[in-house]
Amino acid sequence: MKIQNIASMSLAAASVFIVGVTFAAQDKYTLKSPSGISFSEFKGYELWQMIAPSQADDGAGCGTSPDPGCIKSILANPVMINAYADGIPANGKPVPDGAVFTKIEWAKARNVEAGYGMTIPGNLAEVAFMVKDAKRFPKTDGWGYATFRYDTASETWTAFGDGPDFGDACHACHTIVKARDFVWTHYAKR
Repeated sequence: MKIQNIASMSLAAASVFIVGVTFAAQDKYTLKSPSGISFSEFKGYELWQMIAPSQADDGAGCGTSPDPGCIKSILANPVMINAYADGIPANGKPVPDGAVFTKIEWAKARNVEAGYGMTIPGNLAEVAFMVKDAKRFPKTDGWGYATFRYDTASETWTAFGDGPDFGDACHACHTIVKARDFVWTHYAKR
């Protein structure tokens, strides 16, 4: 009888520990950017189609990653994929409301197991979003911007930006490609 009680108490203690660890994990979808965009608006972004990869060689625009830069993967939701199929933005037509891009950034790493020099994604640095919604973001030509940085050591996310005007700074860089409705990324040939 005592052995059963000890086993039951051990099982109960283990259950409490597991539940405690589960609740301690951060839910990134509770975060909101300074521009008012919530991470929860993009659930499932990890499965969106890739538009193109890119990399920064000097560490610029790589979240908190220092040199040697980062690797980026630009993905898009189905609305943006359909727009690319219709020739947008290269044809000069505006991107439709509801289109979303995400840029996932990792620090560069070396695959030491490969038989040749191979650069691969290392630690996750950040995930950024660009959302087309003319009513919600009239000040920035219909585009909203949000960045969420990831800290590998603590395994936590934080919203990045210096206030509600954060999107203005992002949009300022995109004005160079105004003729493409502020979209930098070309759909890479497959």
